[in-house]
Amino acid sequence: MFNINSILAKTKGDRWIWIIIIMLSMISIVAVYSATGAIAYKKEVSVEKYLLYKHVIFVFLGIAMIYIAHLLDYKYYAGISKVLMIITIPLLFYTLIFGSNINDAARWVKIPIIGLTFQTSDLAKLALITFLARMLTKKQENIKDVKNAFLPIMGSVCLVFILIALANLSTALMLFGVSILLLIIGRISIKQIIIVCAGGIVLFLFVIFLGPRRDTYKSRINAYFHPELQHSDKTYQSDHSKIALASGGLFGKGPGNSTERNFLPHPYSDFIFAIIIEEYGTVGGLAIVILYLVLLYRCVRIVNRSPKAFGALLAAGLSFSLTIQAFANMAVAVGLGPVTGVPLPLVSMGGTSMIFTSIAFGIILSVSKDVEEYNSKKEKVIVGEIPEMA
Repeated sequence: MFNINSILAKTKGDRWIWIIIIMLSMISIVAVYSATGAIAYKKEVSVEKYLLYKHVIFVFLGIAMIYIAHLLDYKYYAGISKVLMIITIPLLFYTLIFGSNINDAARWVKIPIIGLTFQTSDLAKLALITFLARMLTKKQENIKDVKNAFLPIMGSVCLVFILIALANLSTALMLFGVSILLLIIGRISIKQIIIVCAGGIVLFLFVIFLGPRRDTYKSRINAYFHPELQHSDKTYQSDHSKIALASGGLFGKGPGNSTERNFLPHPYSDFIFAIIIEEYGTVGGLAIVILYLVLLYRCVRIVNRSPKAFGALLAAGLSFSLTIQAFANMAVAVGLGPVTGVPLPLVSMGGTSMIFTSIAFGIILSVSKDVEEYNSKKEKVIVGEIPEMA
C-alpha cells in the first residue's frame, strides 16, 4: 500500500535544496499555465488539456527522478559516467546529421515508439560533468601526466564542446565554462588550463565564422550590441521581453494577466522569467533570483563538507551548471545578453530537459546524503571517545 510517511522517512540530503526544488516546481506549474494561454488558444484547445496536464506530469515525474537518483550512492555515478560518454559522443554526431531541425538547429532526437524528442546536449552535460569528476579524482596522483591524464580530459572537453556548439553555442559555452571551473578545482596546472582555453577559443572562432549557424550567431550578437542598427524583426524577442519587464513594475499585473505572452515566441521556456516579472513584478523576479542564490550557497556548502574528492567535484560541476544556466536565462530576459535558447531550470516547460535537470538535482542530493551520514558517524565516534563523568 502507498505510504507517504515511509517515503518521507527515506528522503535524505539537504532539506533546503528539497524546499527550493518544491518551490521552483510549484512556481513552474503556475507560470507555465499562464504563459501557455496564447498558444493553447491558437491551437483551439484548452490550456488544461493540451499543455498544463502534460507539464504537471513531467514536473511530478521529475520529482520522482530526483527521489530515485538521490537514493543511489553517488559513487556508482563514476562507473555510469563511462557508459554515458560512450553513448553521448555518437549520439551528438547522430544529432548533427539526422537530428530534428527545429528553429534552424539540429538539436533534437526523436525517441522511437513514444515519439518524444529530447536535446542530446542535456545528456551531454550530465555525461561530461560526471566523467570529468571521475577522471580528475582518479588521476589526482598523476594529474600532470600529459598522455594518461591531461589529453583524455582535454579531448573530452573539446570534443563535446564542438559537437554541441555547431547547433547550440550558448549551451556549449556554459558547459565549457563549468568544465574549466572543474579543472581549476581539480588542481589542473595553470599551463594546462590555458591550453584547454586556447583550444576552446579556436573551436569557438571556427563555429562563429565557419559553422553551419554562423549567420544566426552573428545576427544575434549584432542585434545585442547594435540594436539601433537592426531591423525590428532582429530585436523582436528582446524588445517584447523588455516591455514585459517595464510593464510589470514593482508588484506586477497579477497572475494570468500577462499581455506579452501573446507576442513572445517562447514565453513558456526561453522567456518565462520575463512573464514572471510582468505578472509578479520586480518582487517576484527577485524571489526567483534569491532561490537560485540560496541553491548555489547550499551546494557550495555540500562541496566544502564532502569528505571525498569525487563527491565534491560532482556536486560542484552539477550545481555550477544549473545555476549558470539559470542566471544565463534570466540575463537574456532582462537584456544583459544576446538571445539564446536556454531554459530556466525546473521552471521552464520542457519534458526531457526537466528529467535531466531533475537527475542532476538527485545526484547533488545523493552527495549531500553521504555528507550527512559521514558527519553523523564522525559525531558518534567523537562522543564515544569522551569519557563519562564520575
